[in-house]
Amino acid sequence: MKLFLPFRIPKHILAGGLIALMLFLLNTGTTLAKDLQLNSHGDEVTFVQQSLKDMGYNIKKVTGVFDNNTKRAVLAFQRDNKIKISGIVDEKTMDAIKALKKTTPPPEKTATAAKKKEKPASPAVASPSPKITRIPESQPILARSKVPGIVKTAKKYIGVPYTSGGTTPKGFDCSGYVQYVFNQNGIKIPRTADVQYTLGKKSTLRALETGDLVFFHTDSDSAITHCGIYLGDGKFIHASSSKGVRVDELSNGYWKEAFVAGKHIIK
Repeated sequence: MKLFLPFRIPKHILAGGLIALMLFLLNTGTTLAKDLQLNSHGDEVTFVQQSLKDMGYNIKKVTGVFDNNTKRAVLAFQRDNKIKISGIVDEKTMDAIKALKKTTPPPEKTATAAKKKEKPASPAVASPSPKITRIPESQPILARSKVPGIVKTAKKYIGVPYTSGGTTPKGFDCSGYVQYVFNQNGIKIPRTADVQYTLGKKSTLRALETGDLVFFHTDSDSAITHCGIYLGDGKFIHASSSKGVRVDELSNGYWKEAFVAGKHIIK
């Protein structure tokens, strides 16, 4: 059966439309058809995961499925590039990923660094759920008179790069940095984040004081994987796996979602 139209479509318009359609189909691998979010899947998700992994973000496995691990990496990418922090890959986020991917060295040149970034900052305690329900507590250990020294020492190392297992100003991981700062002020604390988490008493964000500790869950397979020192006014200082020692806001979308608890250690 033939289809009759009341008008004739010029051949050059038909040809142009077919070419445009072909170009669209050829580019669907990295062209964002719709926003990518939890449970999205397909080649676009694979592209995002591989790109973020190549840039050093904590993508454990490229699966083509947008899971919680992918969301956390997207949140970190948006935070680092001053994009609206949503954990959703919209057009603006995808454009930024494409632009930065072009400037990222080939994977073979960044494999070692990426591997280091993918490792948890410190040994973690296995947990069936992302948030810990039981908060271990102990007596406060930090004299209030020592708080200014802790803050001064902590800020002294802003900009020091992140190094997995690092415990010196040549490179820190999160718990190595906290331990070093306290050691420089004559206070001995445990080496790893999960054991540091047993220090002090649980505190609400509103009740935290400058010098207290803050802890985070940044890994779908573990409980406590990150820590930092509270500076007051909703800010904390820490050794970030993507930017080294820096100050961040607890209200930041990434850290707000990853936050587990504050521990009051000042006596």
